[in-house]
Amino acid sequence: MNMKKKRIAVLVSGGGTNLQALIDAEKEGKLGNGGISLVLASKEGVYALERAKQNGIAAKVLARKNFDSIKSYSKALVDALVEDKTDLVVLAGFLTIIDEQVYEAFPNRIINVHPALIPSFCGKGYYGLHVHEAALAKGVKVSGATVHIVTPECDEGPIILQKAVEVKQDDTPETLQKRIMEEAEWKILPEAVRLFCDGRLTVKDNKVYID
Repeated sequence: MNMKKKRIAVLVSGGGTNLQALIDAEKEGKLGNGGISLVLASKEGVYALERAKQNGIAAKVLARKNFDSIKSYSKALVDALVEDKTDLVVLAGFLTIIDEQVYEAFPNRIINVHPALIPSFCGKGYYGLHVHEAALAKGVKVSGATVHIVTPECDEGPIILQKAVEVKQDDTPETLQKRIMEEAEWKILPEAVRLFCDGRLTVKDNKVYID
């Protein structure tokens, strides 16, 4: 039985390093029954769009500045995703606030990668280098990355996968960020996408069970 490939939309706001990890994984056959059908950027001219172009993936810009509210932006986003027949939405460095319209249109079908071991260093204000600055300020010995399902509460959704990464004594936020990307984010994000696309994830009582 040949299952129809799941269509993945990747939402980006910047360089698209996690997008590249997904593109590479797909080329290596590591996204299982999934394929990237759309890259959607919240800003014009970001390098992630160039990555999409180089790999023959449809790309679209929905610039936040062109919309007068989160509500109107979220509606346009849902419309674009529905039009693309999206099965799974991946937030890969997508830094634009969206509202419940998106979560309601894609319940348990939006995933995000966060550069820490949730529930540590997550929630409002914890993004980019801020996460790693906080981890180093606390003196933690391990940090890492978490892939979770996105819900209206910031970084509170059910956890799919986590991977720990050693924190070194001479780390800076930048070196820690790079190590977590290379050793954790770029590994567990494609793996979580594969599990979803192969129908191996079940969400129950705010927990993810892997079949």
